Amino acid sequence: MDGTLIRTDRCQVPGPTARTDRSGRRVDLWWSGKHAAHGGNIQVIAAPDGWPLWTSPVRPGREHDTTALRTHPEALPLLAQWTDTEHAALGDLGYEGERDVLTTPVKTPAGRPLTDDERCLNLLHAATRAPAERGNSLLKTTFKALRRVSLCPWRIGAITAAALVLLHHMHDRTT
Repeated sequence: MDGTLIRTDRCQVPGPTARTDRSGRRVDLWWSGKHAAHGGNIQVIAAPDGWPLWTSPVRPGREHDTTALRTHPEALPLLAQWTDTEHAALGDLGYEGERDVLTTPVKTPAGRPLTDDERCLNLLHAATRAPAERGNSLLKTTFKALRRVSLCPWRIGAITAAALVLLHHMHDRTT
């Protein structure tokens, strides 16, 4: 499981949160502070080999990965069905609120560094998850349309879904 920001240049929508500078303005709904760019948040489920299997509808760029994932009620139960004692669904620290479904790395606790075991666990997690990170990259590098969308940002989800179908068709993949 991984989230990605599809950049866009056609948006400026006040969101529900007031700015901290007390100007009376609202934080832009499509602005991603993490990426310092406007865009839409897309969640991607990829197979262990990095092949993208599912893409979510778009969520505004200001939403955290966990929040964006929770707005799609079919995703978490589907991931829960795929996991058992031998199979885990992996996610990055952006999904630490979903540890009952996703296996995430150990976050560095306040006031102390990670132990050697925790660092080793994080390295193994990163190495196992690295091929699956390819899912987002494969979609964005194959289709130039996903590098920057100049349409209404709410159309990003439909564009990503179409790109996923085309990618499967181009490579004769069914899963």
